[in-house]
Amino acid sequence: MYHDKHQIISHYEKSIVFVESLANITEEQWCTPLEPGKWTVAEIIGHLTPWDEFVLTQRLPFLFIRESLPKGPAVEEMNASASYNSCVQSKEETIANFINQRHQLMNALHPIDDQQWQKSFKIGTSELTLYGYFASLVDHDLHHFSQIQKVLKNVGAIKWISSI
Repeated sequence: MYHDKHQIISHYEKSIVFVESLANITEEQWCTPLEPGKWTVAEIIGHLTPWDEFVLTQRLPFLFIRESLPKGPAVEEMNASASYNSCVQSKEETIANFINQRHQLMNALHPIDDQQWQKSFKIGTSELTLYGYFASLVDHDLHHFSQIQKVLKNVGAIKWISSI
């Protein structure tokens, strides 16, 4: 498997393991905000799921065709909805939804030909490659996972996981 593709899929596999490990934290820790007035662990995990669905349904099918991409969602509205849903769902449901959607996204990446990972395409006025696009999504995950690890380490919930 092509290195770029392998790197992205490997991250997604590790992200599932990381989120699965959150099933072992208490409800209090799950609902712990990163800082006063910031999102909770639940809200962070919950907001990743609709973005994975968006990438799967509104980006991947359109990236290499000549038609313009579907308009992106209203970011604040989508995040607010995801935040609300993660607060009314159980921890188990939020985790299961994340894992299910992440598996669907990974499964969609497997059949993409290796040469497609460095082919350029445009989103708006930005030109990037499939690898560059997914690398930015990985960075987004890592930013949030680092925040979660930090807050949970501070409350003694988990040890720092450096493999993510």
